[in-house]
Formats: sequence, C-alpha cells, structure tokens
Amino acid sequence: MIHILARITVKPDAASAARTVLMQLVEQSRQEPGCVSYELYQQHAAPHVFQTVERWLDQESADGHMKTPHVAAAIAAGAAMFAAPPGILPYNKLT
Repeated sequence: MIHILARITVKPDAASAARTVLMQLVEQSRQEPGCVSYELYQQHAAPHVFQTVERWLDQESADGHMKTPHVAAAIAAGAAMFAAPPGILPYNKLT
C-alpha cells in the first residue's frame, strides 16, 4: 500500500476556483485502477491551503495516476493559481 500526501497552496483569491478543480480531480482519481482512497481537505483557518490524502494499491498505481490526463489537466488549470509548487510526498503508515 502506498500513502501519498499532497499539499496544494493557491493564491487566497483563487481558493474557490481551486476547490472546483480539485473536487473534479478527486472524482476522477477515485475511478482509477489501484486507487484505494483519495480524500481532499481544505484548511479551516487558511482556505487557500488544500491537502490530499491518497492510498494506492502499489507504486505502479501511484505512478500511473501522475500520468493521467485528468492530473495533467488539473495541474494546467491550477498553474496560474498556485502560490507555491505542490508538495507531493509518499509516507509509510506506522500505525
């Protein structure tokens, strides 16, 4: 099982538009083979900061996700909104 956390920080005035793009990404990603779960969070005190919590069956599934047209479309749509590059990091579950 592969666990990936991605932090997406957008410009404050782009929070609503980014939320729409990310919600579409979640919907499409959940349909991918190998996707165990894909959750999206929006920071309460800073609504321009989003976090995904993803679980993939294996590394091949996680790598394939990054090559899908819907990930490319989300990155292209979000590029002008990003306040910083997305931080996409794999984690090992300890408990």
